[in-house]
Amino acid sequence: MRTNVGEDFARALASKDSARMRELFADQIDFQALTPGRHWQASTPEKAVDDIILGVWFGPQDDIHELRSVTCGQVRDRERVTYRLGVKRNNTEYVVEQHAYYESDGTHITWIRMLCSGYRPESLE
Repeated sequence: MRTNVGEDFARALASKDSARMRELFADQIDFQALTPGRHWQASTPEKAVDDIILGVWFGPQDDIHELRSVTCGQVRDRERVTYRLGVKRNNTEYVVEQHAYYESDGTHITWIRMLCSGYRPESLE
């Protein structure tokens, strides 16, 4: 089954595979993201993956236990990926959804803009 770079990224994130995530980014990446409380920027795969994505957003204490959905598409010459994760943090279950628009050379993401829902409680009870 063939996947695209965006789906590969979502799957690598869901398994917290930092090496694969860094491999999917170009050596110089134009990375920007919005989470509910902050704007993030990076220009290298190490900064984007190690310092931001797996350093803050989904740290060592966070258990991503499920990739619930992945959808991919295009908006003219720009690609997009949306994914939803089941995450356990501090003994509480959450849902996190992220949307990303990106450009790639077919193998590496060179430009990406991400938007995150934040950690939303699994149960509203």
